Amino acid sequence: MPLLAGAATAIGGVGAVLALADVDSPLRGPFTLFFLLAAPSVAIGAALRGLEPFGRVLVAVAGAVAVDMLVAQGMLAVHRWSVHGGIAAVTAISSLVLLLVLVRRLRGRTARRRA
Repeated sequence: MPLLAGAATAIGGVGAVLALADVDSPLRGPFTLFFLLAAPSVAIGAALRGLEPFGRVLVAVAGAVAVDMLVAQGMLAVHRWSVHGGIAAVTAISSLVLLLVLVRRLRGRTARRRA
């Protein structure tokens, strides 16, 4: 399982780099799409720790699609659409969600140690 997670991280990272660097490669589209679905899915899935695995995957993927569509809709609404901006916005939102999950878990551990 760690090997699969590492491969998925590598594919997502390569997709983001290919899109941000404007590299003309046949792998750019699929890898970037994988990144746009995987990054928010992992962040949302980490926040939904209490659900059963199938429900967690289903909600995480649906949430990733929603995040991607909201980013695209917001950028189109303000007439600032760009591939680079979309990748950066999805990355920022996913990172923020993961950071909030980590902070919440660390606070829970600290509170249990004090009690």
